[in-house]
Amino acid sequence: HLLGYRDFYKHRFIVTADVLDPRPDTETLIEAALAVPFTRVLDLGTGSGCILLSLLGDRPDATGVGTDLSDAALAVAGRNAAALDLQSRATFLQSDWFADVAGSFDLIVSNPPYIAADEMAGLQADVRDHEPRMALTDEADGLTCYRIIANGAHAALNTDGHLMVEIGPTQGAAVAEMFAANGFAKIQVTQDLDGRDRVVFGQKSGG
Repeated sequence: HLLGYRDFYKHRFIVTADVLDPRPDTETLIEAALAVPFTRVLDLGTGSGCILLSLLGDRPDATGVGTDLSDAALAVAGRNAAALDLQSRATFLQSDWFADVAGSFDLIVSNPPYIAADEMAGLQADVRDHEPRMALTDEADGLTCYRIIANGAHAALNTDGHLMVEIGPTQGAAVAEMFAANGFAKIQVTQDLDGRDRVVFGQKSGG
């Protein structure tokens, strides 16, 4: 935040106090997403836009939508899209998860707030005190957002579409169970470079 930018995946992103600072762990989600076919992608809780824009940067034929509750975060995402010359393929809108999202997608990705409220005090001070709280915690058990995403994703995905989310390293089994309960197949939990569970993904089944 002092520098005003962060290098993430293949690009440099503007970051401010209004968005989560992109972390190398999240590149695990990018790599997993780029391993499946998509031309239309939805990024829920887009923040700086780093996930959506990284995906569009590697897929010249793809377009996408990034949502966030924060107007300030959406402004940062828009600046990043312009800086990377991706504004013609990326749309950003204010939405409470799926509430204002229209259309269907081949891929849904998200790095939602997953830190439990009772874990916030134990975070490093530079994270706890300088990053937007709403991007860090659901103010509950850390799993609230996954329940919403897993419940709503099936209706927003095209046939054979994929859902992928970043998780905290202890949440793999719980989030995988949510995917299964909501009709997803081929569910997998993948690890980051440190060997910690980092991404859960599944494929829409049932047509």
